[in-house]
Amino acid sequence: MIKYGRLLGKVRIHPLFWFVAGIAILTGYFWELSILFMIVFIHELGHAAAAHFFSWRIKRILILPFGGACEVDEHGNRPVFEELIIVAAGPLQHIWLAAGAVLLETAGLITMESALLFHKFNLMIFLFNLLPVWPLDGGKFLYLILSVRNPFLHAMKKTLINSVIMLTIMHLILIIAAPFNLHIWIVVLYLYLSLWLEWKQVRYTFMRFLLERYYGKQSGIKRLEVIEARGTDFIYQAMEKFQRDCKHLIQVDSGRSLDENEMLHIYFTKKLVNARLKEIVSSD
Repeated sequence: MIKYGRLLGKVRIHPLFWFVAGIAILTGYFWELSILFMIVFIHELGHAAAAHFFSWRIKRILILPFGGACEVDEHGNRPVFEELIIVAAGPLQHIWLAAGAVLLETAGLITMESALLFHKFNLMIFLFNLLPVWPLDGGKFLYLILSVRNPFLHAMKKTLINSVIMLTIMHLILIIAAPFNLHIWIVVLYLYLSLWLEWKQVRYTFMRFLLERYYGKQSGIKRLEVIEARGTDFIYQAMEKFQRDCKHLIQVDSGRSLDENEMLHIYFTKKLVNARLKEIVSSD
């Protein structure tokens, strides 16, 4: 329990949260903000506790005015099953939170009005996080599903593209349903910004994925995947087909084969970033 208690030391409150808290106090909504804070806090601790259980490197647990994020220093080389549990650990907290509110109301420790408000916020956060939009939990579930049969880079790009499509549909619905709800618009704009930033650094994310494999930090390898490649392909084109949970054997023109480790060594150590596969095979 002590080691899990250390997770509290990684909690960081975003400065914007204190600004919103000040407004909530002045406008008489501090109780509502406190309930939202508690729900989001426990949700993110659920992610963090699961990540800590699997010995993931946790950078920080960030609390925002309208949500939170458990940021980890892992880059796609842990087993998909582990990440699935970590992502699911957040939404699962809402189940016992709802049950706890019922028990507290039954025991007379909180009023019916407070219990109803808690259930409303708890359900709202639960459903919102399951939307298939990155970086929400639903978007991460989508990414993990795509990761099972798609290369890492392609799965990431497909997730972001589908997230933009879903967010745009939500945006159009909100224009009709809640055109003047400032809180909703702030959240939507934040999601657009997150997707834009993630798309800008998708190549950097991919490089971190490759670097971890180069340094032997991948785990949970289940199978050997053969990548069929042409000699005229660039080395990075073959690496773009690398998937999670497996090692790769690159077969060039159905002849000479290259092991994944050989290719990563050539790319990162020999710096042959623009080399074609036929040049590598012939040099061997």
